[in-house]
Amino acid sequence: MYNYKTAAAEFLSKSIDSLTVSQIADMLEFPPDKKMGDLALPCFKLSRVLRKAPPMIADGLKADLDGNEDVKKIFKNIESVSGYLNFFIDEATYCETLKDIVADPDKYGSNDMGKGKNVVIDYSSPNVAKPFHIGHLRSTVIGQSIKNLFRFSGYTCTGVNHLGDWGTQFGKLIVAYKKWGSKEDIEARGIKALNEIYVKFHKEAENDKALDDEAREAFAKLEQHDEECYNLWKWFIELSIAEYKKTYALIGAEFESWLGESFYFDKAEDIVKELREKNLLTLDDGAHIVKLDDYNMPPCLILKSDGSTIYATRDIAAAMYRKNTYDFEKCIYVTSAGQSLHFAQFFKVIGLMGYDWEDKLVHVPFGTVSIAGTKLSTREGNVVLLEDIFAEAISKTLEIMNEKNPNLEDKEEIAKAVGVGAVIFHDLSNNRIKDVSFVWDEVLNFEGNTGPYVQYTYARCAGITDKADHKIDTEKLVITSEFEADLLRVLHEFPNKVNQAREELEPSVISRYLLDVCQSFNRFYHDCPVLKAEDEKIRNTRIALVSATAAVLKNGLSLICLKTPKNI
Repeated sequence: MYNYKTAAAEFLSKSIDSLTVSQIADMLEFPPDKKMGDLALPCFKLSRVLRKAPPMIADGLKADLDGNEDVKKIFKNIESVSGYLNFFIDEATYCETLKDIVADPDKYGSNDMGKGKNVVIDYSSPNVAKPFHIGHLRSTVIGQSIKNLFRFSGYTCTGVNHLGDWGTQFGKLIVAYKKWGSKEDIEARGIKALNEIYVKFHKEAENDKALDDEAREAFAKLEQHDEECYNLWKWFIELSIAEYKKTYALIGAEFESWLGESFYFDKAEDIVKELREKNLLTLDDGAHIVKLDDYNMPPCLILKSDGSTIYATRDIAAAMYRKNTYDFEKCIYVTSAGQSLHFAQFFKVIGLMGYDWEDKLVHVPFGTVSIAGTKLSTREGNVVLLEDIFAEAISKTLEIMNEKNPNLEDKEEIAKAVGVGAVIFHDLSNNRIKDVSFVWDEVLNFEGNTGPYVQYTYARCAGITDKADHKIDTEKLVITSEFEADLLRVLHEFPNKVNQAREELEPSVISRYLLDVCQSFNRFYHDCPVLKAEDEKIRNTRIALVSATAAVLKNGLSLICLKTPKNI
């Protein structure tokens, strides 16, 4: 696919010899208003380099480009306006984009810039034997989307589900199971039953402090591989993973590694030894810490006063293991913003240990999620389970479908794709750092800025192309309407949006872009007859535009974990 941004940068580089083509390309922007061009160079970014005022720079660059015949083959007009250099792409040139999409629709937007490079993404990572609630949705869908974006750009991706499968809570669960658990009940109801006895333990422990002692003793036995405790622990993990996989199947989340905290328990000892040998440990009130005062951070706790390691130590061990195993270009951690300090601390400790890949460790924080403004609770047992949210979304979607399209085939499967997709899209349509409030009417609206709206637009495109039953002739493409041209401009932006979303680790870039595609397509479809177009070339072009729109929507939705049913 021809990259007009790169082309503009190459032309400009002949006049700006102090910057590389890549540096100039990074300065180019896509204006929000098409009256300002298809590309724009804010010349204030060049003021320091060229030592001139932005309007003077823009005028000079325009004069240089106006005399270049190669420029005129791509850009029909270049304007200098208030210190901006605005590029207008010729509609005929945009037809090359249309040819590219039609020729290989499944690959449009992808690239191979990551070929031969490895990326590790640590996401989802629920605590074993705890309910998978709606709060876990954010890490899972943001992480999977980031993974999809890197894979779409040619990277080899390893998704890691770093399970919370170690810690004193398992001592509590073992005691709770022995006192109040039923094997039959837990096998029948799984995590829900485990969570009930865990909650019961905490309530009982408020009045019976001996329970906490029993739990500590049970966890100590687990650390020593006591057969009974170990087998119970393994059973809890197996039950949990089996349930999690059902939810992951709905989302489309896949993991290459399920190694949790327990895997790094014994490896943490080597980290402590290395920190000690490098004189990085300081004794503080019985605990061992790494001081981070010079970096405006509180100390990183490595060993508790009783000599046991904590999750920071195990996270350092995990990072070491992943670097040695995958030799990653990046190791990305997708967790709530509340854990930002923890990641900053252990990243810095790795740097202080002398490893030069500290900057390859990236924390991707996200905001909280609530239902109608109420934050989710934990330990008290009143969490909102994600499976219940999905079930409700599917049920409500089915109701809407029965009203609007009662004779639709495979309604249950389509309702599943649309209902689950609605929940995911609602989450990913927000900038990840923002807090999300979950409101049903907003989530399931088929006409608002929602997942169902995008999926419905895709289904409409698929229906039109199926009905047309037309083999597109890419040598007979002609742009005759501003609505056609506008749609082509939007479709052309998809590869750039993929790159932007990947670089910013921000899936909402794709979600918002898909809404732009839908709006542009619906304007086009309202004003431009497709199947009833009388001129053969115009009909051919419009069918190509519909087919290209379907391809972009399908590729974009798959990047953010949504399915694309052809009928809704």
